Amino acid sequence: MRNLLLLILFFLCTSTIGAQNADSSAFLATDSLVSDTTNLIPDSATVADTVEEGSDIDAIVFASGSDSLIFDVRNKKMFIYGTGEVKYKESELKAGQIVSNFSSNEMEAQGVIDTADSTGKNLVQTPVLSEAGEVYEGTSLRYNFKTQRGFISLAKNEEEGATYTGSKVKKVDKNTYFIEDGIYTTCDADTPHTHFSASEMKVIQKDKIVAKWIFMHIAGVPLPIPLPFAVFPNETGRRSGIIIPSYGQDAARGFYFRNFGYFFALSDYYDYTLTGDYYFKGGYGINNRVRYKKRYEFDGELTANYANQTTGEVGDPGRAEQENYRVYFRHNQRFNPTTSLNANLQFQSSNYYKNTSVNYDELLQQDIISNATFNKRFENIGGNLNISYSRTQSLTDGDIRETLPSASFSLSQFYPFKHKNSTPTNQAWYEYIGMNYNTQFKNQRNKIDGNLKINGGFNHNLAVSAQPKLGYFTISPSVSYNEKWYNKYETRYLEYITEQVAVVENGDTTYQNVTTENLVTDEQHKLGFVRTFSFSLRASTKLYGIAQPQFAGIDAVRHTISPSISYNYRPDFSKDQWGYFDTYTDSSGNEIRYDKYSGQVFGGASSGESQSINLSIGNLFEMKTMKDPTDTSSTQDKIKLMNVSLSTGYNFAADSLQLSDLRVSYNTSIGQWISLNGSSNYTFYDFQGGRKINEYLASKGGGLFRLTSFNLSVSTQLSGDKISGEDRTGEDEIEEEDRSYNYVVGNEEIKPNFSIPWNLSLYYSYNFSKPTPDSHTENQGLGATLGLNLTENWKITARANYDFDRKQITSPSISIYRDLHCWEMNFRWQPLGTYRGFNFEIRLKAPQLQDIKVERKSGQYSGL
Repeated sequence: MRNLLLLILFFLCTSTIGAQNADSSAFLATDSLVSDTTNLIPDSATVADTVEEGSDIDAIVFASGSDSLIFDVRNKKMFIYGTGEVKYKESELKAGQIVSNFSSNEMEAQGVIDTADSTGKNLVQTPVLSEAGEVYEGTSLRYNFKTQRGFISLAKNEEEGATYTGSKVKKVDKNTYFIEDGIYTTCDADTPHTHFSASEMKVIQKDKIVAKWIFMHIAGVPLPIPLPFAVFPNETGRRSGIIIPSYGQDAARGFYFRNFGYFFALSDYYDYTLTGDYYFKGGYGINNRVRYKKRYEFDGELTANYANQTTGEVGDPGRAEQENYRVYFRHNQRFNPTTSLNANLQFQSSNYYKNTSVNYDELLQQDIISNATFNKRFENIGGNLNISYSRTQSLTDGDIRETLPSASFSLSQFYPFKHKNSTPTNQAWYEYIGMNYNTQFKNQRNKIDGNLKINGGFNHNLAVSAQPKLGYFTISPSVSYNEKWYNKYETRYLEYITEQVAVVENGDTTYQNVTTENLVTDEQHKLGFVRTFSFSLRASTKLYGIAQPQFAGIDAVRHTISPSISYNYRPDFSKDQWGYFDTYTDSSGNEIRYDKYSGQVFGGASSGESQSINLSIGNLFEMKTMKDPTDTSSTQDKIKLMNVSLSTGYNFAADSLQLSDLRVSYNTSIGQWISLNGSSNYTFYDFQGGRKINEYLASKGGGLFRLTSFNLSVSTQLSGDKISGEDRTGEDEIEEEDRSYNYVVGNEEIKPNFSIPWNLSLYYSYNFSKPTPDSHTENQGLGATLGLNLTENWKITARANYDFDRKQITSPSISIYRDLHCWEMNFRWQPLGTYRGFNFEIRLKAPQLQDIKVERKSGQYSGL
């Protein structure tokens, strides 16, 4: 009832000043202490103040105080004591004492003396103003919530990882502040390790901070030389601005500046970067990049770079000028769930990377590969349309291999004889028959040694197969048909050329006729077809063997054997009846047979009949662990122990060497610790005169077979969390830097993960080849990567490989990272090899200040 009386009293008092708005809200009060109902209403309350007609206040004002809240109705003032809070629209003010003047639309706030401080100087509950997500702190504040102008003493504001403070702050409009004796820092320590001070600063919200005569302070010590002015970014996301160049010295081109330019944030959907390089001994470069993106629809970029490089001094005989270019285009677009377009195209001069890059991977790159693909799925018929372009440019010899275009259409397997109502239990044999079809058109343009050659054609494939079950066996007959269409074929003949050659003997010169033969290949432009077919029949099953030892935590061990046998037949399409092969006669009168279509885009027909039986046996060993009887929540685990497969074949149609090599492959994993993969080949035939002969080793007493090749690879990845059993996923995973902003790619690296105390990766490979009994080659190598956190701020990573044949370490590198709170140190060293060198830098962490750094380079990092 007391609150209701106060509400009526407040309405009566304010009605003498002006008529009330019809939308005025309620007045809520608790434990009110009324001393003068005509002037003041002291209260510890939360208030939703009313809005007067004719007043500049156009929204509800909410106010509260832990001690008391007093209204001076006659003077239109409100006094708040004790953890006061006032909310108006997007503005919120908290302070120990707040005075609101509704006539002038102003608020004044200040802190209160800390009663626990004997000096009486420390303040608590100092003003904190929040406005549209911005927070400002100070010792005293005066603020006009209509004009949003104000004044703050000893102010502090933090935004996007940066903090600026000042002895006095004046807000002149909604987004602009003037600061006296300002300090700007990105360090969040109580006493910043690094900050910038200026006597005058201007802050434009969501834009920039402008200051003049700026001193940089490191560990509290100012640098002796100030900057006359500086502009600090104060904007979230992408923003336009100058790109600070890197500098160094090149042995051939002298001192240089690289990647100096400007970044244009043109809109939320695209941006443009323009940078340039300059070399003091001559030469320059221009780099352009446009990026665009519309979320869930498309994204891409276009890069065009040009470099004019000069080596040597003016007048030097070795002075040379070279022009290089690079054009790169990337576009990814998904039109709908079934249609997409992806392009990744790159065109450049052969020496571009060599003359402009310091990136290790780019310097070692041998080929430039481009591709573009349009894909459309027809889900109602199970069809797929693919149109693509591909291009491979060799940087070593300049050869270009291009496919423009390649178009294919395929139908996934369908069953034309299957009834709609049939089930696996009542299907007729012919309902198992399935078909799949694909066709492709390809046009190749190859420029080899400066000679352009164009080939094109169609390729059609139709396969008919079935997989009925007969008891425990799966029988899989299949017939495949292939047809190729070409508009030309090759003819070959020997051309004999007779030349006179001068022969000098005893001072006399005579001339003799010398005849040489030259194989000539001509193209005959005529429509041709290459039709081939093959047949296969395969039978497979699975056998299981289970042992249940029930000890040492092992519940069961299972051995799965997967044998399969297949018969394959393919006719000899080199016979004259098919018309795909032709002959020419050499100088010795021998008839040489050749495939007329071997040089075409899909090749020609195979020669030689094949009737082979192939046998393969797969072996899978698995183990199941027992449940922990003391833990009701424990479960059984299934572990794969080893996978071993063997295969061989026998070709009845071959006139010799009918039995093919025995191939064995195996792999296993020991938990998360070790992964092992290997394979080996064995021949059944003897070897004489540098080649295999059609005699079995067993018939010569040489055993059943002989090892011809063997390879093994073992790898492991260990880390502190694996040893301790800790689960470090989610936020502890290493996150890679956003490299889209970096331009000197030689300095790119992954930020260290300090949550894992150490990690070690080891890789060992061994390869052995013995094609003949008398000769063999073998090589083996070991690679290791060690990451170690010496402390919570030190991270060391070392990488190296060891070549056992050359008995030397290859490609070693060491990286050291030191977290210096608001600074960071990186040291990278490659001590050996063509691209040896080091790079040392200390730089500020804040993205907007990363160009403030101390750097030292040598070798590949500096271009020397």
